[in-house]
Order: sequence, then C-alpha cells, then structure tokens
Amino acid sequence: MSILSGKKILLGVTAGIAAYKSASLVREFIKAGATVKVVMTPASKDFVTPLTLSTLSKNPVESHFYEKDNDNELWNNHVDLGLWADLFVIAPATANTMSKMANGTCDNLLLATYLSAKCPVYVAPAMDLDMYKHQSTVNTFKTLESFGNTIIPSTSGELASGLVGQGRMAEPSDIANFIAADILSQLPLKGKKVLITAGPTYEAIDPVRFIGNHSSGKMGFELAKAAANLGAEVILVTGPTNLSVSHSLIQVIPVVSAENMYNACHKHFKMVDIAIAAAAVADYRPKEVAVNKIKKKTSSLTLELEKTKDILASLGEIKTHQFLVGFALETNNEIENAKSKLKRKHLDLIVLNSLNDKGAGFKSATNKVTLIDKSEKIKAFELKSKTEVAIDIINEIILKNA
Repeated sequence: MSILSGKKILLGVTAGIAAYKSASLVREFIKAGATVKVVMTPASKDFVTPLTLSTLSKNPVESHFYEKDNDNELWNNHVDLGLWADLFVIAPATANTMSKMANGTCDNLLLATYLSAKCPVYVAPAMDLDMYKHQSTVNTFKTLESFGNTIIPSTSGELASGLVGQGRMAEPSDIANFIAADILSQLPLKGKKVLITAGPTYEAIDPVRFIGNHSSGKMGFELAKAAANLGAEVILVTGPTNLSVSHSLIQVIPVVSAENMYNACHKHFKMVDIAIAAAAVADYRPKEVAVNKIKKKTSSLTLELEKTKDILASLGEIKTHQFLVGFALETNNEIENAKSKLKRKHLDLIVLNSLNDKGAGFKSATNKVTLIDKSEKIKAFELKSKTEVAIDIINEIILKNA
C-alpha cells in the first residue's frame, strides 16, 4: 500500500499539450489507493476529454461554475472542492495558469478552487523551453513556492515546438512518486524503525492440536498501519491470524509459537527505535509434544506444561535506546497490576485494557485503553475503534519521544 492510499486527491488540468498525460496520472493515483476528482480549465478540454477523466476517476469532472446545459444550472462549489481534497495536484500547469495563481487572478473554476484550497498544493509545470526560462516564469515559481506550494521539477527532452530542453511535464509515475516521497519526508516517524508483535501464539500438543487463545491480531495490525502511515518502517511479527496487510513500509514476519516469536523479536530488536508488544503470547506450552496424534483412549488427559520465554521481559532487559511498549489485559486490580508489569519488565509505556469493559479485549472491533508511562502518569481513553485506539497509542509514543 502506498502512502497515498486513502488520500483524496484533486487533480487540476490546464490547457497544455501535456494534458493527455493526465489520464495516466489519474490511473497512477487510483492504483496507489487514492480517491480522485478532476477539475479542468475550459480550454484544457481541447486536449483531453472530460469523459476520459471521469471514466478513469469514477467521479464527475468539473470545469465551470455551473453547468450551462443543465436547466437547473446547479452551482459547482469551488469551496467544497477545495475543502474535500487532502492534496491538490495541478498537472499540467501552464505558464498562463501559474501566473494567474501567483497573482490571485480568478477567472475559472480551477483557479477559484486553488484560492480556496486548504490542503498542500503540488504544481507540475509544462511549457516550452523559452517560456520555462523566461524571468517572469522564474519569478512565478518563486512566488508560488513562497505561498507554500511545491513545484515538481520539469524534465528535459524534446518539446512540442521541436526544441530540446527543460519544460516537459514530469511523467505521471514520477509525479506520483515525487508526491509520495515528499509526504513521507514530512511524517513524524520518517526514518524510525518499529517492531510490533500481533496475534496469538499456538503451542503444539501433537501434530493436529495446540494450546492457543482468542486473540484476532487486529490491535497489532492496526498499530502497524498507524505507524507506517506516519512514515515508520514497520516489522510486524504476527502469530496465526486471518488478517493481512499490504503496505510498502510494513514487513510481515509470520510465526506460530512463542519460541518463534521470541527468536524473531530478538533478531530485529537491536535495529529498531520503538517496540510494541501487542501479541497475546502463550504463558505455557506442553513440556513434551507428541510425535503422532494422541488417540482418545481414556476419559481424561493430563498435560504437563512449562513456562514459555517472556518476550517482553527479555527485551526490557537488553534495551538500550529503544522505546518499549507492552500491553496488560487484566480482570481485577487493573491499574496496580499494570504498574507492576511496567516496572518489572522495564517498559516505557504500558497499554491497559480490562475484560470488565464492554467492547474491549479479544474478537472485538473496539477497545478501551488506559496508558501509563514510566513516571506512572495515567491517561484514560473512551471506547473507540481499534483503528482509532492505534492512532492514540502511536501519537502518545511520538509525544513521549518528542
């Protein structure tokens, strides 16, 4: 999954020959998981049709303040368009349109939307070499950048006039990659490595049976996505679960047993900045695992169990620079038990949830957590979706590391 996944992107198309590339750019954004709407200058429709762009984006294309052919003459609200977008990308951006943007001229829907937009604006210039080098254009670039807009550099090559030089609009894939990289560079966890454990562990009794628990892994997976969406490189060590995740910044390491998870965590722990142990690791395992399936011969079966290795405690013992986070699922004396675990295992933060809280715990889409840091400061949250809880936890970690 790209960092653009889930983003609402407004694509502005102006009247240059490079407008034909806007169709491919819409596809790049859609492929990255974004939702795309398109606003065109009236003259740009001479270069690419609204039908093409509406078909690819699966949204109506706007180009006028109202639809002249519509008897109701419905107003196309530029303010709504500007507020809808997470990103506004103007590609191609002609010298004419950029000059108007720099000077506040507002004579079409695209420009009115630009002046109303509250989101980041990316501009991909496209024009002939002499126009690109003209001092007025150079001044326009500087003005637009002073407004906080980001200019996506044009490339060199053969231009529509036959000249060879700078002025070609960047290729659609390069524009999408440029924007993704720019967003990533500004995220608070950019350059950080995060280790997260998720799901249950299964401890074998024989080739077909195991000791396990009801953990779905959802909390750990949501934490991984929240961290990756803020720029972190995530190593997700997960026990058996039906969940999956596809994100360019998440490496999934599937494991089965507590021993598998212990080994995977210790392999990567020294390289990470943050570790979050959200997995429900089995505390005990059968001392001996039967080679063959155990037959039902008697009315009862006795299994001798032994403790598994305490992954969280072992990481706490060897941590140097890492910010270590654990979970405590309690049924009684919740705060006291969580504080005890926080100290015993040398944690920086513990996430407490109680099975006494309705909607919290295993097999639920929601969770209700209380965060306790190593100075025993307590921060309680209301019942939320696990997606929202994950964001709260990651934000608290960022705050503690600020």
